[in-house]
Order: sequence, then structure tokens, then C-alpha cells
Amino acid sequence: MRRGFEELSAGIAAGVRAHDDLRGLVLLGSASADAAARRDEWSDHDFFALIAPGHGPAVRPDLGWLPDQDRIVLTAREGEIGFVALYDDARLCEFALAEAEELSGALVTDATIVEDDPDGALAALVARGRTQAEQAGALDPVNDARLVLVKLLIGVGRVRRGEVLAGGAFIRQWAVQHLLRALRGRAGEQGASSGDPCDPFRRFEQDFPVWGARIADALSRPPEEAARELYLFAREVLEPGWAQFPSRAADVVALRLGW
Repeated sequence: MRRGFEELSAGIAAGVRAHDDLRGLVLLGSASADAAARRDEWSDHDFFALIAPGHGPAVRPDLGWLPDQDRIVLTAREGEIGFVALYDDARLCEFALAEAEELSGALVTDATIVEDDPDGALAALVARGRTQAEQAGALDPVNDARLVLVKLLIGVGRVRRGEVLAGGAFIRQWAVQHLLRALRGRAGEQGASSGDPCDPFRRFEQDFPVWGARIADALSRPPEEAARELYLFAREVLEPGWAQFPSRAADVVALRLGW
């Protein structure tokens, strides 16, 4: 039986409170109260669990404080302070288990502080993380439009060289990332309405369903065909009426690739 979302949140909070060396908990993204309205059956539990200063190395090897230990079917590490835990009902936790200074560069958007230590380390961290997220999410459509062309050129070149996996990553990941940022930047306030400043892919289809469908269709094609469709789409949507679109560079890319 799949437990309720809030039930697992409460269990995580109880585990943090009961641990001698854990000092705080902040729920992030759709796990937070701020973003509960967009929570659905696919939402994960994203959070930071704050460790007392100097106790990180001792605390991180043991995830016994997570609730319902008998229902956990998988745990794994992502880097030094990142972790995942998968439950038998497919509830997924993605979290950082870290001391405050180890989270100094973390980007934060929607967040709910459940527990904080007396000196307010988590509150300060969240405030700083929100500022950093705003700065990181600042859109520069001129630069991103230029990078779309560069990534497509590199990607197709690698595909033609026989490096299909490497080339595909440039086409399907990096070129598209810059394309989405350019589109959001050109759309102004609408482009930032529900997007994630840390990830331009998130909720793009909600903001721009027609564009999202066009890009998804392009990506369903073989790598070079996908690249050409993305190139044509960028020129069709971004170039008209925008003097800063890199038209000359776009012509050079098309000539080099025989498009």
C-alpha cells in the first residue's frame, strides 16, 4: 500500500528530531508547503537534513534515522553529501545530508523549514540559497541563442565522426537547455511563470505547450535530424523581429552542415 505524501514527510521529520546529531530539516520543491499545489503522484521528497558541525563523516554512513526502514529497498549516494532512498511503494527521497557550511553553495527555490537549530543556520542557508538561485536563473537569451548554434554544430560534428552518444548529448541536452533558456528569456515574465531557475526543462510544457510539443517531436528523431529540426525551430521562433538573433552565425552553421 502506498502511504500518503504527508505521512512520509512526518516520518522524516520525526527521524531528524530523534537523532542526536541532526539539527534541522528543510523540505524542498514539491515537498514544501510553498509548492504543495503542484504535487502529484510522481512527486519525490526533496530535502536537506542538517548535521551538527564536525559530525558529517560520522553521521553520513548510517541512514537508520529514515522512517520505515523495513520498507526501504534501495539507498545510494550521489557525490559526498547527496543521497537517495527508494521505498517499496516507489516513494523516492532525494536529499542532502550535510553540515551547514557544506551547503553554502546550494540553490533553493520553494522551501519549508521544519526544524532549525537555535542559531537559525537553516533559515540563513535558505535565504542565501534563494538569492543564489535568482542569480543563477537570470536569463540571457542573446548568449543562449548563440550557444544553441554552437552546441548543435559540435553535436552534429561528433555524430558524423561516429561519436553518436557524445554528439547526441550535445544535441539533446546542451543545445535544448540553451534553447529553452533563450525561449524563456524572450518570453519575459511568462517564461519565468512556473519554471525552475535551476532547470529550464522543468514545467516547460505547462508554460509553452505548443513549443514543448514541437521540441519533443524533434527529439524523438535520430540525432542529426533532431539537430536540424531544433535549428529550424530556433530560427522560426526566435529570429523574426529580433535584431540580436545571431543570423550570420546561423547561416555559417547551416552551410558547414549542408543544411
